[in-house]
Amino acid sequence: MNETDLERPADGSSPDETDINLRAYFARFSDDRLREYDPTWSDEQLIAWDGNFRSDGALMLVCCERDVEIGEYRAVLEEHLGRRGV
Repeated sequence: MNETDLERPADGSSPDETDINLRAYFARFSDDRLREYDPTWSDEQLIAWDGNFRSDGALMLVCCERDVEIGEYRAVLEEHLGRRGV
C-alpha cells in the first residue's frame, strides 16, 4: 500500500479535503512514531504526543474545509494504524 492509498477512507466513502489531508498527515508519520501511540491515553496525552493541536483543541492542518477534533483524530489514527499494520 502506498501513501496515496492511505489518503482515502478505508470504507470507500467519498472523502472531503479534510479527510484526505488528515490521512496524508498520518501517512507521513514513521512506523516507530506510530508505535508510540497508546489508545488508553487521555485526550490531553494524545494532544501532547502529537504536538500539533491548536489551543482551541483542533488539529492544526492547512487547506482544510473543517476542524479535526480529537474524536475524529483518534478514530482515523486507529484506522490508519490497522491499515499500515503498525
